[in-house]
Amino acid sequence: MKTGILILGLLLLSLVDIVSASSPYGSIDVYYNDQILPGKEVAKPTLKIGEPFKVKVEMTLNQTSTMFVQVCSLGGKFFEVVDGPSEFEKTKYIKSLDPGKHTFEWTIIPTDEWAGGSIPLNFWYQINLPGEDEPAVKGEFTIAYCTISNEHYEGETPTFEQSKSENQSTSGKPASENSSAPASSPAFSLVTAISALVLVFLRFPRR
Repeated sequence: MKTGILILGLLLLSLVDIVSASSPYGSIDVYYNDQILPGKEVAKPTLKIGEPFKVKVEMTLNQTSTMFVQVCSLGGKFFEVVDGPSEFEKTKYIKSLDPGKHTFEWTIIPTDEWAGGSIPLNFWYQINLPGEDEPAVKGEFTIAYCTISNEHYEGETPTFEQSKSENQSTSGKPASENSSAPASSPAFSLVTAISALVLVFLRFPRR
């Protein structure tokens, strides 16, 4: 089973180079642990179970837009978000973002579900223009192809609920406001993850 996932993961990485296209809606810069991933480069870390790492996506929009974003994988609970705008495999919905740069950052840990194997961490997005129900553009790509060891991380890592409570106490309002949009959340599986890459609509260029 893990060998099959490894082959599928490598296939996903190869497809990233095939489906990229320019888009009039904006561009994307991607970071792993605060280091930019130029072009279509994918981070390939080796991580312990529970070892935190950061992924950041800076989206530059050319016009007012409604955004849906998500960090995801191949359908399993291979990762857990401990800090960020949304939980793993859950969609963050933001209405009426102005033109310009918008940053989405997550701190993530690998679980023990895929210890001893390698698995991709993907970023999914959808952009709707104001008043439009159909997406103007959507896509998905791999940020990091993670090898997860059988060792456990020994440092302390906060839970997502702890981080959410801290954000709420400092902001004075719930951190999860406008964070869910069930009707637009994609249902991910091994098949849909590949299909999303092959049939992507106008993927933003990564600079």
